[in-house]
Amino acid sequence: MGLPRSRVVITGMIPEEGVAALRAEHDVVAWDDAQPIPRDELLRRVAGADALVTLLTEKVDAELLDAAGPQLRIVANVAVGYNNIDMPACRERNVIATNTPGVLTESTADVAMALILMTTRRLAEGERVIRSQQPWQWGMFFMLGTGIQGRRLGIVGMGQIGVALARRAKSFGMTVAYSNRRAVAPQLEDELGCARLDMGELLATSDIVSVHCPYSSETHHLIGAEAFAAMRPNAFLINTARGPVVDEAALADALSTGRIAGAGLDVFENEPAVDPGLLDLDNVVLLPHLGSATIETRTAMATLAARNALAVLRGDAPLTPVAG
Repeated sequence: MGLPRSRVVITGMIPEEGVAALRAEHDVVAWDDAQPIPRDELLRRVAGADALVTLLTEKVDAELLDAAGPQLRIVANVAVGYNNIDMPACRERNVIATNTPGVLTESTADVAMALILMTTRRLAEGERVIRSQQPWQWGMFFMLGTGIQGRRLGIVGMGQIGVALARRAKSFGMTVAYSNRRAVAPQLEDELGCARLDMGELLATSDIVSVHCPYSSETHHLIGAEAFAAMRPNAFLINTARGPVVDEAALADALSTGRIAGAGLDVFENEPAVDPGLLDLDNVVLLPHLGSATIETRTAMATLAARNALAVLRGDAPLTPVAG
């Protein structure tokens, strides 16, 4: 006889491959609307769940865990980030939390590289000229941007995505520096030709600063007014990590006053809301959190989350537990 079927609640729409893997072994209740599930409905649905498969749009806190009940064994987050999960509350209730690292590395690094090109070459601004049907004429000085060859990319947080971006930047002829709690392996530094700098030196010497650190109380508004004051006036900021790592109000001020040259953001402090001070600026590119938005990546994320839930429900160790 096989193991008894457990109750699995999926709190948001995920690719069918993940849903099917769970349904093959357990009873699944899935939210099938593109809009986030209302909180009261979420609290009602999780009752009696043995496993939750969650998205970043759902706050996994003590209230939700208690609504599920004491039999809850795992929260499998379909994201590499997990700042939507109250980890102490999970630990108090012996609930395992997992995330989906690794599978979205390349797609997110692609978007970071795209934002570098879009901001330095004013590509989004140029597209708006065409779409708005403004009169324009090619000329030697029309919408001049800046090249990135020979420029320094400063990476804040040299994890898997930071390393993947560094490889892309090197292929574009950039030099790379990074700030991280720990140095990367010497062979990786040699491969990338990168140097580890303290945060102050990184900000002061980089032409482009790209944020790839996780979000925590320590990194909240890590890039704020003080950081912008330290950056070069011709420097650009890129953020594909987590929105609250950057102080959006301070960024809007830095961009509008020419403190820095430009920025590219894929994440925001209070998604889906964006600081109004950013919306009318031409020197910032704003994307709606598309870092992992490829069919292949989102499918891999859903599948990994499902595999984590299945492993724990079988009594095995999770594949990618959150250590925090």
